[in-house]
Amino acid sequence: MNEHEKINYLEFPSGNLQQTKRFFGEVFNWSFADYGPDYIAFSDEGLDGGFFKSDLRATTETGSVLVVFYSDDLEATQLKIENAGGKILKPIFSFPGGSRFHFSDPCGSEYAVWSE
Repeated sequence: MNEHEKINYLEFPSGNLQQTKRFFGEVFNWSFADYGPDYIAFSDEGLDGGFFKSDLRATTETGSVLVVFYSDDLEATQLKIENAGGKILKPIFSFPGGSRFHFSDPCGSEYAVWSE
């Protein structure tokens, strides 16, 4: 449901849309709708959004927002990410409220996963 003045949609860069579809489909079981050769969209994944064709990457080093996923089992999610071609940027570490790790997708954009 669209709510007035609430975050509604996120768009991310992707250097390879087919690789992005495969990675997020394999790790997080996402499905995508194709909108031409330069855009794919996902929905019902906690928030709706899409990926646009770009040579840029989203990383905290360059000031990008960090998208953080939740997992009941950090180690199992980390293994799925590694098996799908993701790279662990920061191994599991504790922080106030839980533990998390950072990873990049195969195109180099950074994300994190946390658990209580």
